[in-house]
Amino acid sequence: MSGVRGKVAVVTGAASGIGRALALELARRGARLALSDVDEPGLGETAGRARSLGAQVHTARLDVSDRAAVEAYAAAVAEHSGVVHQVYNNAGVAGGGTVLETDWAEYDRVLSVNLFGVIHGTKAFLPHLVASGDGHVVNVSSLNGIMGQGRMTAYCTSKFAVRGFTESLRAELLAAGHPVRVTVVHPGGVRTNIATAALEHARASGREVTADEEARTRTYTEKLLRMPPERAARTVVDGVEAGRPRILVGTDARVVDLLVRLAPRLYPVLAARAERRFTGGG
Repeated sequence: MSGVRGKVAVVTGAASGIGRALALELARRGARLALSDVDEPGLGETAGRARSLGAQVHTARLDVSDRAAVEAYAAAVAEHSGVVHQVYNNAGVAGGGTVLETDWAEYDRVLSVNLFGVIHGTKAFLPHLVASGDGHVVNVSSLNGIMGQGRMTAYCTSKFAVRGFTESLRAELLAAGHPVRVTVVHPGGVRTNIATAALEHARASGREVTADEEARTRTYTEKLLRMPPERAARTVVDGVEAGRPRILVGTDARVVDLLVRLAPRLYPVLAARAERRFTGGG
C-alpha cells in the first residue's frame, strides 16, 4: 500500500484539469502539497482551494520542459518540506496535425512538455523519493499511450514514450530494490481544456486555425472528453494507495486497452474508420 495522508506530494500541471483535481483529492486525503504550473493565476486558485481543505501547500511557477528549472525546483521542494514522497508528473499539452502537415516546432513543443517534462520530473525527484524510504512516481500517459490515432502523431508519440519510460523505470527500481513504487496512468476522455488550449496556442503562434479544425476540436471536446476530472483524480489516487503499477481511467481506456490486446492488427483499421466518421469523411 502507498498511503497519502501525511505524505509530501508533488503535482505538476496543477493549475487546471486533472492536475487541479489531483491536488484537491490529495488535499482531502491529508497530503502535504507542492504544486506547480506555468499558469500562475490558475495555480493560485488551485492552491487556495487546497488550503481551504486544510492542506499545507507550496507553489511555484514551473515550465517542466526546462531541465535546469525542474532540477532547481526539486531541490527547493526538498529543502522546504524536508522530504518528498510522491511525484505526479501530470503536466501536458495537446498537439494535432498529420505527419505531412505538422512542423518541427510542434513536435518539439509537445515532446518537450509531455515526454521530457516527465523525464525531468522523474530524474530530479527520484533521489529524494529513494531517500524518503517510501517513494512513489506517478507518470501520466494517456489512452493514446495504448492506441495510436491519426492526426495526433506528436501527442501519441509522447504518450507511448511516457509509458515505455515508466515501465523501464519500474523494472530498474525493482531490480535495484529501491523503496519507490512506479505507476503509469492512462486516462481516457477527461473533461479538461487540453484540446482547446492547443488551438489557442496555435493562434498565439500566428498559425491560421481553420473552421474545420475548430469544429473538430469542439466535437472532440463535447463528445469524447466526458469524465469529470474529479472522478478521474479519485481513480488515480485510489490506484496509488492500492499500489497499482498501471491505472486505466475510464471505460473508454479499459475498452481500448482490451481492443489493442485482442486485435492488434485490426485496431488501426477501426481507428481510421472512426476518424473518418468523426471528421465527416464517411
